[in-house]
Amino acid sequence: MIYETRIYETHPGKLPALNDRFRNHTMSIFEKYGIKNIGYWTSEVGEFSDRLTYIIAFEDQGHREKAWNAFRNDPEWNKVRTESELEGPIVKRVFNNLLTPTDYSPLQ
Repeated sequence: MIYETRIYETHPGKLPALNDRFRNHTMSIFEKYGIKNIGYWTSEVGEFSDRLTYIIAFEDQGHREKAWNAFRNDPEWNKVRTESELEGPIVKRVFNNLLTPTDYSPLQ
């Protein structure tokens, strides 16, 4: 299992729209392609109150590549993204990391 952390920095005032998009659409589209939703977080304290941080999991690197390609080309996702950005882009920047659990990590 490999884990991917992703941090989406939103344009000012757009974090609620991003949360709505994930809550109502993105998570279920991820699941359609076998992308496992691990967790989603926003910051209560700190300088990054405009960010959504989340972790997803894949069986292996091949599954990750196949799943992301399928997700990006999914007609429902493209429709949702277009509709959610009618008043301008939501996400300003994306940061991502692929994580491999250590041998002592409780989450493998």
